[in-house]
Amino acid sequence: MFDWVIIGGGIHGCTVANFLLKNGKTTREKLLIIDPHPEPMYEWRRNTEKIGMEFLRSPSVHHIDVDPMSLHNYSSQLKEERGFYGQYDRPSLDLFNEHCSKVIESQEILESWHTGSVGQVTKLENIWLIQTEAGREILSRNIVIAVSINRQLSIPDWAEQFYREKKNIYHVFEERLGKLEDIKLPAVVIGGGITAAHSAIKLAGLFPGEVTLVKRHPFRVHSFDSDPGWLGPKKLSCYSKIEDYDKRRALIQNARNKGSIPRELFCNIKRLTKNNKLAVRDGEAVLAEEKADKIVLRFKTGDAIKAGTVILATGFNPSLPDRGWLRQLINEQQLKCANCGYPIVKKSLEWCDHLYVSGPLAELEIGPVSRNIAGARKAAERIAASII
Repeated sequence: MFDWVIIGGGIHGCTVANFLLKNGKTTREKLLIIDPHPEPMYEWRRNTEKIGMEFLRSPSVHHIDVDPMSLHNYSSQLKEERGFYGQYDRPSLDLFNEHCSKVIESQEILESWHTGSVGQVTKLENIWLIQTEAGREILSRNIVIAVSINRQLSIPDWAEQFYREKKNIYHVFEERLGKLEDIKLPAVVIGGGITAAHSAIKLAGLFPGEVTLVKRHPFRVHSFDSDPGWLGPKKLSCYSKIEDYDKRRALIQNARNKGSIPRELFCNIKRLTKNNKLAVRDGEAVLAEEKADKIVLRFKTGDAIKAGTVILATGFNPSLPDRGWLRQLINEQQLKCANCGYPIVKKSLEWCDHLYVSGPLAELEIGPVSRNIAGARKAAERIAASII
């Protein structure tokens, strides 16, 4: 019997686990994290490494530890200088990941790790029963659902057939796409946001003059993916008073700087295009064809470009995380959901007694930053603070 089971071992799951442990709300022996991957934050590490991210978009006070200054304090203890970028002290990816590893090691979170996938969650009086797809049965007093939408890859209509046929059109975050160093040239990156920018910059460094970035809109340059006012009472005080969840959803959508990039990536792309290492074109593809061992992308304007590999940096479908056990749980427990399908929860992020959420599932309560590292901290703080 566990006191806490956290479903999902990414940044959100690890942040909640660390806050529960460090605030004395549970012990390592009474905590279990269930995740399909062999180690914490597996997808985060794989995806950020793949696209060549150098610095996070988040400031230095956003990380998985309890003390906001923990990352800065860790950096100051190192003998060599470690990177922070810009006025918000955005940490380098290497420093951030190393700090996460130290936090996870210090709390022995790997000792609470179970590699597996949830198959079903049911309620037995006041106890939760979690059954894994491998047949293990786990009992717990509390559950935190910290799953992401990262499985829900957004594939444009024009690319679906080639994508299903497993030809050389890939979503950048799918496992089928291995190292970018091994792709067939020339390469075309589809997307105008931060993932597309990182991917195009990395590929242009690997294959100068062999990469084209295709975007539907002009570059949208913003420091963060939503106004920093959403981190505190400046915007959240009014937001929390809104009882109409359709209005909350509309505010979240309008608040996000969707498809935006920070200024240094914009400058890097401009430099690469000026030096003829990267081509950038505006346009929307409408058709993919295969000719002479190449993919031909045709655009609304009637022109076309050829590619050896097309990489879709087109994000994720924002609908409720696609988990069969989650939909079954909603139906069996008659859990409250808004018209968008997402949970209606208490301020403590309790969906029903002893069932909590973090990440995308908490966004109608936390607001636009819910999916981010800042949202992970806010969720962990609320969950830990609600336990007497």
